[in-house]
Amino acid sequence: MIKLFLLFIPLVLFAQKPNLLLLKVYKDQNISGWVMSEKLDGVRGYWDGKHLISRGGKIIHAPAWFTKDYPPFAIDGELWSKRGDFDFISSTVRAKVPNDAKWHKITHNIFEVPNATGRLFQRLSKVKPYESKIIKIIPQRAVKNRKNMLEFLKKIEAKGGEGVVVRDPNAAYIAKRTSKALKVKSFYDTECKVIGYKQGQGKYKNMLGSLVCQMDNNISFNIGSGLSVKERKNPPKIGSIITFKYKEFTKSAKPRFPVFVRVRDVQ
Repeated sequence: MIKLFLLFIPLVLFAQKPNLLLLKVYKDQNISGWVMSEKLDGVRGYWDGKHLISRGGKIIHAPAWFTKDYPPFAIDGELWSKRGDFDFISSTVRAKVPNDAKWHKITHNIFEVPNATGRLFQRLSKVKPYESKIIKIIPQRAVKNRKNMLEFLKKIEAKGGEGVVVRDPNAAYIAKRTSKALKVKSFYDTECKVIGYKQGQGKYKNMLGSLVCQMDNNISFNIGSGLSVKERKNPPKIGSIITFKYKEFTKSAKPRFPVFVRVRDVQ
C-alpha cells in the first residue's frame, strides 16, 4: 500500500515587489505651498487590489475581515496603531497566523493611490468612498514656510511622533525615491550592518558596550546609545541590519551621535 504524504503550503507567500514612492531627506528646500503630515512609524502596507503586500514583496496575512471592504485598485499607506508602538505593530503584521484581537488595533493610513492620475488630492479622493474604521486617509495641511513646518515638526516630536513628511501636492505619482516627497526629522535615520561587538564596562560589565557597525560606503563606527539592558544581554546578531538615527555626518563621513533604533523589520 502506497502512502501519500501531502505538504500543505499557503497558496500565496510572496507577491511581486512593488515599485513605491520613497522619500528623500529635507535639506532646506523651498517647500512653500507644499503640504505636510505626520510621518507614522509603522509598517508599510501596499494593497494591489487583491493582496496586502509589504514593501519587500511579502504577503501580509491580515484577517479576511480586515481587507474585505478594500477597493479593487491599489492603495499605499502605513499599518499603524499609535505612536511609540512599533514593536507591537511589527509583530502583529509579520505573524503568519493573524491575531484578530491585535489586528483590531491596527489601521491602514493611506497617503497614496498608485496608478491613479492627477494631483495628490485628486488621487486621494478615490479612497474617500472606502474610508472606514480601518482605512483612513492621512490628513494633509498646507505649508506656509519653513518656520511653519518646523513648528509642526516640534509639536509632532513632543507627542512622541517620528517626524514629518512634506510633499508637492501638484506632482504626479512617482514610483521611486523622489525630491517631491521629503522626510523631516530632528535626527536623520539610516541602516548599517552589525560586524562586531565591544565589551561593556562599569554598569554594563559582562554585557554589550557598543555595536561595531558598517555602512554601505564601508565606513565603520560604534553605536553605544539607545540599547536597552535586554538588548545588551542579547544583542543583534553579527550580519544583521539595524536602523540607527544620527544628527549629521562628520568630515570623515561618520555619523555624529549615532543611536540604535531597532533591528530592521524583515518585511
